Amino acid sequence: MQQKTILLKELFRKLIHLCSAVIPFLLDRFYWQVIIALFIVVSLFVLSEIIRLEGFKVPLISKITEFASRERDENKIVLGPISLVFGIITAAILLPYEAMRVGIYALAFGDGLASLVGKMFGKTKIPFTNGKTIAGSLACFCAVILSTFYVSKNLIISFIIALFGMLVEMLPLEDLDNIVIPISIGGIYYLIQMCIF
Repeated sequence: MQQKTILLKELFRKLIHLCSAVIPFLLDRFYWQVIIALFIVVSLFVLSEIIRLEGFKVPLISKITEFASRERDENKIVLGPISLVFGIITAAILLPYEAMRVGIYALAFGDGLASLVGKMFGKTKIPFTNGKTIAGSLACFCAVILSTFYVSKNLIISFIIALFGMLVEMLPLEDLDNIVIPISIGGIYYLIQMCIF
């Protein structure tokens, strides 16, 4: 029963990751409105977390947070959603549109599926990665190569970005990966594009 609950929590968290894949589409059409909306959402979340830690319930948000939180989040502000939004905002502000898409898709699909596949099917752990699995890392590689190819239409660039994405995702960064992944992967993509064209 405990394993089923852990998987349900992980599925719920990673569905939020996967939903972030729609952000580049929205940014292309309503850039500043989306940036402002993300700042408002993250501010409201932080406020609701402070209120929750004071012992009060914020309707709906507290229930979602309690359901999705990990053991390491107990009696602390849940950082995952905050770092997710800041990773997206930072990538959107610092990177050109195409590189930002690659970075956010790597976060949405690569990181999202790595954790889910790793928890469901991962048997072989990778040393010094804080429990990351070969299955999860391969899922990340596949997701990033496909999402990058969708943007770049270049298999060699997609392979390089997927390899780099898999290596970054394997780092034991906990919630900071939500910031590091879109910026570093989008940044590497941008640098490769600058060198080629």
